[in-house]
Amino acid sequence: MWVFASDRPIYLQIVDRLTLDIIRGRYKPGERLPSVRDLAVEAAVNPNTMQRALAEMEQKGLVETQRNSGKFVTSQEAIIEGEKQKAGAQAIEECLAKLRALGVDAEQAITWIKENNHATHS
Repeated sequence: MWVFASDRPIYLQIVDRLTLDIIRGRYKPGERLPSVRDLAVEAAVNPNTMQRALAEMEQKGLVETQRNSGKFVTSQEAIIEGEKQKAGAQAIEECLAKLRALGVDAEQAITWIKENNHATHS
């Protein structure tokens, strides 16, 4: 089940969720997405809200509409990679903001990340 926060429009949260699903590979490049109605049922939202989210994703180039066939994930992997880099940069900025609030500078944060990454992959 999808959970939505009350601080942002639901359609934008849907865009974020579906973008993350594409970045993570739940939906592969060139793959047909479930119908608007099926996605709306899955997310427990009005189909118009889901349609608005998909239109937003189409403007970003992540989703393409093929006449009489439905909506598909873009087959242009560079677009998906660009979205992945944007999401990664946003995650890093959020992490650094939290660490700065704790008085940790970027150099120390990098050290901790390397140490934690090494510990989790050993």
